[in-house]
Amino acid sequence: MTDSILTERIGRVAVVTVDAPASRNALTLDLSAQLTKAVTDAEQDEDVHALVVTGTPPAFCAGADLSALGEAKEDGLRAIYDGFLAVARCTLPTIAAVGGAAVGAGLNLALAADVRLAGPHAKFIARFLELGLHPGGGMTWMIQQAVGRQRAAAMTLFGEVLDAEAAVRAGLALRLIEGGHDELVEAALALAKPATEAPRELVLATKLSMRRTRALTEHADAVDVEIVPQLVSLDSPEFTARLANIRARIGGK
Repeated sequence: MTDSILTERIGRVAVVTVDAPASRNALTLDLSAQLTKAVTDAEQDEDVHALVVTGTPPAFCAGADLSALGEAKEDGLRAIYDGFLAVARCTLPTIAAVGGAAVGAGLNLALAADVRLAGPHAKFIARFLELGLHPGGGMTWMIQQAVGRQRAAAMTLFGEVLDAEAAVRAGLALRLIEGGHDELVEAALALAKPATEAPRELVLATKLSMRRTRALTEHADAVDVEIVPQLVSLDSPEFTARLANIRARIGGK
């Protein structure tokens, strides 16, 4: 079986799977390029409102392929980064369905998503220092954003491993999903459902505003960021129709 990135459209969600079980879904240069394309294709599909990224069991992603990593110079490292950075840059809402180990670059892939759901066998492992390797791909920034400075130091500098329950407690994962891989993906699809039911442009605009406000320190600046897209949404036919439906329901009670 050839290692590949599989994409399945389920309703308005693109489910993107790293499918290389023999290597525990380690990212080769080819897989990283395929992952970048899968994300781009989903963004360009007007019928896709959200993206779920996962890995073929039993792992989520064991990191970068060690043979590719060992031979990599700067261009090679950046090519390995491209896949998970495509998820990090994705304009669509993204969910990582983490059913097994997310190690090194695989941890980066999980961190790149907006939300992480953890199956009972999920593990979040930095492992860079254990390999004698400096973290890369923005890992030190992403992990601190996700879990704070102290927990990030414990994971990155001291090799602390978070299982699913610990990841939820640390805020690294939103919730633990009991069951197998199918149940995990179903939970991700259920989480994505409200985004699939909202107007696509509104979903994309809201995610963009969240990115812009994340680095702000003043409330007033966030108000200014949000006011323009909110005015656009007020003038949209979707808002007019939905407001009329809500009024009709209220009036009918």
